[in-house]
Amino acid sequence: MEEGTKLEYNSVRNCKMKGKGGFRASSFIYGFVGLDNIGFVANMVSMVLYLSFKMHFDLSGSANTVTNLLGSTYLLSIIGGFISDTYLNRFNTIIIFGTAEILAWALMTIQARYSFLQPKANSLEGGIAVLFYVSVCLLALGTGGVRGALPALGADQFDENNSKGAVGKYFNWLLLSSVSGSAIGVTIIVWISTNKGWWMGFLISFATTFLGFIIFVFGKPFYQLQLPAQTPPLTRILQVIVAAIRNRKLQLPDNPQQLYEKDSDSSDPKIAHTNQFRCLDKAAVVPKSVEITEWRVCTVSKVEEVKIVTRMLPIIGSTIIMNTCLAQLQTFSVQQGYRMNRHFGSFEVPAPSVPVIPLLFMCILIPIYDLFFVPFARKITNHPSGITQLQRVGVGLVLSIISMGIAALVEIKRKNQSLKNPLQPIHVFWLSFQYAIFGIADMFTLVGMLEFFYKEAPIGMRSLSTSFTWISLSFGYFLSSAFVDIINSVTKRVSSSKKGWLDGQDLDQNNLQLFYWFLAILSCLNFINYIYWACWYKYKSDDHQTSANDIVLPKSASVSRVPFLKVDHENDVTLQGLEDHKN
Repeated sequence: MEEGTKLEYNSVRNCKMKGKGGFRASSFIYGFVGLDNIGFVANMVSMVLYLSFKMHFDLSGSANTVTNLLGSTYLLSIIGGFISDTYLNRFNTIIIFGTAEILAWALMTIQARYSFLQPKANSLEGGIAVLFYVSVCLLALGTGGVRGALPALGADQFDENNSKGAVGKYFNWLLLSSVSGSAIGVTIIVWISTNKGWWMGFLISFATTFLGFIIFVFGKPFYQLQLPAQTPPLTRILQVIVAAIRNRKLQLPDNPQQLYEKDSDSSDPKIAHTNQFRCLDKAAVVPKSVEITEWRVCTVSKVEEVKIVTRMLPIIGSTIIMNTCLAQLQTFSVQQGYRMNRHFGSFEVPAPSVPVIPLLFMCILIPIYDLFFVPFARKITNHPSGITQLQRVGVGLVLSIISMGIAALVEIKRKNQSLKNPLQPIHVFWLSFQYAIFGIADMFTLVGMLEFFYKEAPIGMRSLSTSFTWISLSFGYFLSSAFVDIINSVTKRVSSSKKGWLDGQDLDQNNLQLFYWFLAILSCLNFINYIYWACWYKYKSDDHQTSANDIVLPKSASVSRVPFLKVDHENDVTLQGLEDHKN
């Protein structure tokens, strides 16, 4: 464009510049995600053995520590999402938290390398305990913060209005990158850790994560970087709540169009009014003889942002149980595999490598889903992603129920054979059924949630909103730890042996199969709950009052206000929602 075209940069929320964005930019993110997950996933599935053999945790203690670590990691993702939406852009947020992740791998490598930094028997205390907990806390903070900002950064590279299904395709291939790296990690890294030394596994994790960040940084010239929102997301939410409380005695108008909204030349995106949560609409009622301030009167669009977040909460809650089931595949199922025949010919498969089965399934099924199922379903449903995000999540929930039922049956078979003839345990391949089905469930649910929270979120809350996916994972892991403790406590009191279902380190003397049945039944009840909320949910619809009359300005035009800018052609600029312009 010529110099005559002057744009007010600070008013641009979503700037699509030529040569930036698209799948070329996202390819750097795919590379980073793959390399980062090589170490993270490999060590999370084998961590329960590391804690048992090197840190001398008992069965439930090692399982709970891993689930608490994973829960903390995903819970802390909300910090990364909040910071990237409020103070820093997503790129800088990832760099800061990534530094903490790399430092954590370095500390874990050092502790695993030197025996004097490891506890003797059951005595994790003093400086050894400090080093251990500092390293895992840094790992949770760094990894969580990165995950809070990264998915939204990648999705920002695509124009969801002009690129049909591009955001959904991005999330599908993001998951493929993740599971591809994870598959390498749970085979190569796990084998090295269990056979050559845990410190070598941590060292390789450090190296792959560092290399991933180098690749990520090299992609900066190609990224479309969005500025943080002028008003922090939590502040916007509080403003609506405060205004609604202060205006609670005011009468709502019969016509929602009488509610307060800024002129169409405002830089804020407009969101159409909905009839749910009408009590919040009082925040948009203008009192008589009162000066309009952000803490007294809010726009309809700002009120709708709070309604969107509120509508999301039951969806988050309805997916927590599935992630509780996922936690079992990374803890108790690994311990099951350790007590099974893991030989394929002369090669012995490490127990933590068993999760490679669903990862391989996903590596095959994700391209099939994206390249064949989505276009086929799109012709039937006319939905850009083939099926809606909530339908996709629902499919995953059903498959997770089936997986837990199969897990219980397999444990019954394993336990019976082990008690009958401990020297001839059943083959580890039996675990592939529960892993494979849950892997497919995860393929549907994880991508469905990421796409759902990104697309439905207000523009200024997208990092924070995609963090809701990880929040669900976090609560699922924490709930797993709580279930283990509660069930142990309750069953210890009611059983004749005075022993809990999951006490001790000997699975043959426990009742893990009953715990799996408990989760299967609970998942069935949760699915009924999810169906209700999914049917109740109202998808966001943007109000494009002026977008239907997009104004195409020649390169000689000058602009005073630019709410939305998309550079579509070499010489033309298309502006949406623009009224104040001049030639």
